[in-house]
Amino acid sequence: MRVVIAEDNVLLSSGLELLLEKKGCQVVAVVGDGEAFLDAVAEHSPDIAIVDVRLPPSFRDEGIHAALRARREHGALPILVLSQYVEREYAGELLSDGRGGIGYLLKDRIGRVTEFVDALRRVASGGTAMDPEVVAQLLTHRAGSPLEALTPRETESLALMAQGHDNAAIAERMRISGNAVHKHIGNIFAKLGLAPDDSGHRRVRAVLAYLDGAPRPPGPGPAAPH
Repeated sequence: MRVVIAEDNVLLSSGLELLLEKKGCQVVAVVGDGEAFLDAVAEHSPDIAIVDVRLPPSFRDEGIHAALRARREHGALPILVLSQYVEREYAGELLSDGRGGIGYLLKDRIGRVTEFVDALRRVASGGTAMDPEVVAQLLTHRAGSPLEALTPRETESLALMAQGHDNAAIAERMRISGNAVHKHIGNIFAKLGLAPDDSGHRRVRAVLAYLDGAPRPPGPGPAAPH
């Protein structure tokens, strides 16, 4: 798996490079800003890119904008976004095209190497990987949302689906059968108005409904340091 990393923190980018190389990945470029990232993607055509939300010069949302542009220009390039803090509006923005191949993790998650590498590979294969801390902030349903129709077990299933887990992993975490998971997910799709024969990215669309149905945070405050 060929990887481009866009991270201005040298210690973190070096650590990521070393970790990924040890796991059999090929890091083809490490850059520190959005423009250099776009150039690296155009030059190397990676299998996946890892991008910090906040990059120079303003350290606000340059990474997100660079990631979205790369997705537009390079065929839905799989992107794993890293953030120091939960900024859930960015997750919705990244998922908005419904094409999959998107991850959003807190930087603390890198220390859980197995989980991090699993998420990276899941995103590279076209799946999604949402940080549990982001998902946890979306559990309160807004009045009038279709999510209000979900049972607690369906909500739990959707939360795990939002993190990017497949049916087998959801069954293991919920300690229920695969048939029960299948039933929960079928009910979720029905209640969110997703057609049974919609074979595209129903999971991504369900996650989008999940994000859109949750209350939004206040507008962004001052840029936080790395």
